[in-house]
Amino acid sequence: MKKFEFIILTLILALGFLTRLYHFTYPVLDWHSWRQSDTSSVSRNFVKYGFDFLHPRFDDLSNVQSGIYDNPKGYRFVEFPIYNALQAGGFILFGNFTIEQWGRLVSIFSSLIAILFLFLILRKYANTTVALLSAFFYAFLPFSIFWGRTILPDQMAIMVTLGGIYFFDLYLENLNKKRFKIISFFVLSIVFFATALLLKPFAVFFFLPAVWLAFEKFKSQMFKRKDLWSIAVLSIFPFILWRLWMLQYPEGIPQSGWLFNGSEIRFKGAFFHWIFAKRIGELILGFWGVALLIVGLLIKRKNKFFISFLVASIIYLFTVATGNVQHSYYQILIMPSIAIFLGLGSSFLITPPKQYISRIVSIPVFIICVTFMFAFSWFEVRNYYNIQDPAIIAAGLAVDRLTPKTAKIVAPYEGDTTFLYQTKRKGWPSFSHPLEELIKGGADFLVLVNPKENDFDIGKKYKIVSFSSQYIIFDLRKTP
Repeated sequence: MKKFEFIILTLILALGFLTRLYHFTYPVLDWHSWRQSDTSSVSRNFVKYGFDFLHPRFDDLSNVQSGIYDNPKGYRFVEFPIYNALQAGGFILFGNFTIEQWGRLVSIFSSLIAILFLFLILRKYANTTVALLSAFFYAFLPFSIFWGRTILPDQMAIMVTLGGIYFFDLYLENLNKKRFKIISFFVLSIVFFATALLLKPFAVFFFLPAVWLAFEKFKSQMFKRKDLWSIAVLSIFPFILWRLWMLQYPEGIPQSGWLFNGSEIRFKGAFFHWIFAKRIGELILGFWGVALLIVGLLIKRKNKFFISFLVASIIYLFTVATGNVQHSYYQILIMPSIAIFLGLGSSFLITPPKQYISRIVSIPVFIICVTFMFAFSWFEVRNYYNIQDPAIIAAGLAVDRLTPKTAKIVAPYEGDTTFLYQTKRKGWPSFSHPLEELIKGGADFLVLVNPKENDFDIGKKYKIVSFSSQYIIFDLRKTP
C-alpha cells in the first residue's frame, strides 16, 4: 500500500470511528431499541450468570416473541451469541464502559474492519480511487454511521462476510503457492463464512461474490472441485448444528416466517415504494445520491465481479420482502453494495473519459450530489438518535432502586422489551396473560409508564410502591 493510500484510508477509519461515537453514552432508547434491547439483554445475562453459549437468555419470559409458548427461563435463540460474548467479555475484562457502550464498541469496530475489507477487495478488482471512495461512503453515509454504532450483530455479519470473500479470493489466488498459505486462507475462509451464517443467516445471499470468483476461475469445473465443496459444507455445518439445537427450545425462538412475505407485499407497488424510494432513495441516498448510484450501475467495466454484489442485494431484498419493508435495519446488509456502486459512479465523475464529459462539469456535479446526499440523508437519519420515550428511563431507575434484584416485573409496552430492559429485571413486556395469571407465574411488581388516571385504580387491589407523572409501580405481593 502506497503512503498516500495509507494516509487517506487511516483518516477515513479514524473519522469513521469518531462519527460513530455520536450519542455513544445514550441509553438503548434510540431507533429500533426493541431489537437492540433483546441483543444487549443476552449479553447482560452473560455478565450476571456466566457464559452459556448453548442456552442464551434474555429478560422476556412471555410468549410474545414465539407467539405460542411461554418462556419461563427466558431463552433467546436467534444468532449464535458470538456478538454477545464480545460485548459481555469486554465489559468483564476491561470495565471502563457500561455493558451498552461495550455493545456499541463491538459494532463500531466491526464496521471499521468491514470498511477495511471492502477497501482491500475493491483495490484489487477496481482501483485505489474506487476503493477509497467506496470506503468513504460506507464510513460516512448517515445511515451507515447510525447503524454502525447500534447493539446489533449486523455489522459484525457484514465484517465477516466481506472477510470471507477476501480470504476466499486469496485462497484462489494462492492455490499454486506455499502449502501454509493455501491452508491458512482455506481455514480463514471457512471460519469467516461460518461466523457470518451464525450471526446472520441472511448473509448467505452475500456469499454470491465468492461463488462468482470461483466460477470466474474454474468455470463449470468449480462444481467438481472437492476443496470448494469442502469450504461450502464446512461453512454451513455449524449453522445447521445451531439450528438443530435450537429446535429443542421452541419457546425461545422468535417468529420469523413473516419476514419473507408475511404481509404479501412482495412485487406490489408498496414494496417498490418503501424499499427503492423511501429507504434507498430518500433515507440512505438523500435523493441526490441516486444519480451517483445510477452512474455506477450504468458505466461499462471490465470486471463483472461487482454485479454479483448487486444481484445478491436484489435477491435478498425481494426474498426477505416483509422484513425489509418493516425494519430499516434490514438494509444494513446491502450497504457494501451501495457503497461499491457509489464509489464506481463517483470515480467516473472525478476522472471521466474525455469522450463522455468534461471534468469542468463532472467534478462540480459530483460535489453537489455528495453534499446534498449527505445533508438530505442526515435530515432523515438524525431522528433515529432521539430517545423515544424519556419516561422509560425514569421508570427503569425507580424499579431498579425500589425492587429486589431478583424480582420479576410486568412492564407492559405493547410487547416491546425496551421498557423491561431498562428495569434490569426479568419479566413480561405485555399483558400476555391476565394479571392474576402472571402473578401465579411469579410476577412480583407491575410498573406502568406514562400512567393514565384510571391506571391508579389498580392501587385499590395492589399496593402502590411509588408514582410520578412518568410511572407508577405496584407491589403485586401486597394489598393497600
